[in-house]
Amino acid sequence: MTLLPDPPVIEFRSVALTYPGPPPVSALLPCDLTVRRGEYITVVGPSGSGKSTFLNIAGLLDLPTHGTYLLDGIDTATIRDVERTGLRGSRIGFVFQAFHLLPHRTARENVELAMLYQRTNRAARRARAHTALERVGLGHRMDALPTRLSGGERQRVAIARALVTNPSLLLCDEPTGNLDTATATAILHLLDTLHGDGMTILVITHDPQVAARAQRTVTIRDGILTDGAPQRAHP
Repeated sequence: MTLLPDPPVIEFRSVALTYPGPPPVSALLPCDLTVRRGEYITVVGPSGSGKSTFLNIAGLLDLPTHGTYLLDGIDTATIRDVERTGLRGSRIGFVFQAFHLLPHRTARENVELAMLYQRTNRAARRARAHTALERVGLGHRMDALPTRLSGGERQRVAIARALVTNPSLLLCDEPTGNLDTATATAILHLLDTLHGDGMTILVITHDPQVAARAQRTVTIRDGILTDGAPQRAHP
């Protein structure tokens, strides 16, 4: 029996988004993009180019107004809103520039929050949060509050929270934007390690040095997406 290959994690088929007016604004023009399992891709472009629109579509926060978006082979426009929310929660891990941690919850509790809507009992949630924090090098800080953590540690908690549901895609929006150079480098090394373990990673960035770490870079300018050639081998 011949085994079929896994579908791409992300497949855009002539995807576009126009915000209603007046006047209507074409934030992303029709584009095609394929992100295969295990790839590491960066998305670059100037402010106002359409990067945020791309992020919102890829993260199932907005629906395209044209074209088809398949996530893990699932047509995201043909399912109900509640199913789309569940798909986002189970298949996509988000990492943001601003961390978005609850200040009065410990690192472990912040990670556990990502599993609240799953059918997982409390003991299992705690165990999985522990494992995720260990994976990002923070097993010794799991009971610390975010206010007691450095910027790099807070971002590691955010990454652990994104990983704890075992997503198909790690979607990062300027993940080093609030960090100093040394701390940013450590976070990028962590992303390299996760990629080496097989994680599919897509990073939105304005930093050429961050972009250069990926296998290939996608450029968005004036709503036009250009898919770049591969720039380095899998680590």
